[in-house]
Amino acid sequence: MMTEHMLSRRGFCLCCIGAATFAATGGWMSPRAAYAEARGLVSLIKDSAAKANIATHKLRNNITILEGSGGNVAVLGGKDGLVMVDAGISVSRTQMTKALAAISAEPVTHLINTHWHFDHADGNPWIGAGGAKIIAHENTLKHLSQVQRVEDWDYNFMPLEQSGVPKHVFSKEHSLKLNGQSVAMKYYGPAHTDGDISVMFGEADVLHVGDTYWNGIYPFIDYSTGGGIDGMIAASDANLATSTAKTIIIPGHGSPVSNRAELQEFRDMLVAVREKVAALKHQGRSRDETVAAKPTAAFDAKWGNFVIDPGFFTRLVYEGV
Repeated sequence: MMTEHMLSRRGFCLCCIGAATFAATGGWMSPRAAYAEARGLVSLIKDSAAKANIATHKLRNNITILEGSGGNVAVLGGKDGLVMVDAGISVSRTQMTKALAAISAEPVTHLINTHWHFDHADGNPWIGAGGAKIIAHENTLKHLSQVQRVEDWDYNFMPLEQSGVPKHVFSKEHSLKLNGQSVAMKYYGPAHTDGDISVMFGEADVLHVGDTYWNGIYPFIDYSTGGGIDGMIAASDANLATSTAKTIIIPGHGSPVSNRAELQEFRDMLVAVREKVAALKHQGRSRDETVAAKPTAAFDAKWGNFVIDPGFFTRLVYEGV
């Protein structure tokens, strides 16, 4: 059984199968099978988030990362109120409220969603009910406003309460000036989903890239809502172009404080695995035959130690090449 510390530090999230089921099988199990054998994916996620401790990582220019409720959350403090990037999972509200109060007594005035997934936007309703302006890409609004199915988990997600639905959306780019920071939001195009955006805090040189980057672990790619391996690579290229060696990069999952060198390694892994999987598929190999060929073998020791294991990741790449 994975420890609570491991679940918290790695960011137990929408993209994860049940920890107990994963450990019991000794490796990859399809999300559909995990859903059938466990108490239910969302219940497992909520159980973990409800008990999780929120780890705080102070960066620079009044920017803090909150780790433990779903994806990595960034918070910018200042006289304009708290500005959040992603909201975590609603059952972590008590812990998140305490962590936010430790940053500042000011209320949350702005919430930016990097994409629609449950582990990044489930906290929207309680934050929105407090008066925060919720901002997202127009496709994120679409997914949060309707029943949304994710085939890889055999699960239908219900629409968010109205208080949590983004009221301010954009199609390409959007910018704000808050707490002394130029906050620039930019749409990638389809990547992890079809609504992913980056958030750059200009003066601080801190870049939140959401789930286009998983630091030290294989990523999930949501083909049900427009994601794909080629889009993930393109997003990595965009992130590299936006950053320098001095930029602090916040990934959606994995170790929350990263940099350009680690991002480059992630991008190179994606490209190498894509090339190997594509070559096997073009030879006529079936999905299972491609998995059996172990095209990720050179990377598994570093990247394959979490719930998106080598077999699962190979299947995801296979679908997109």
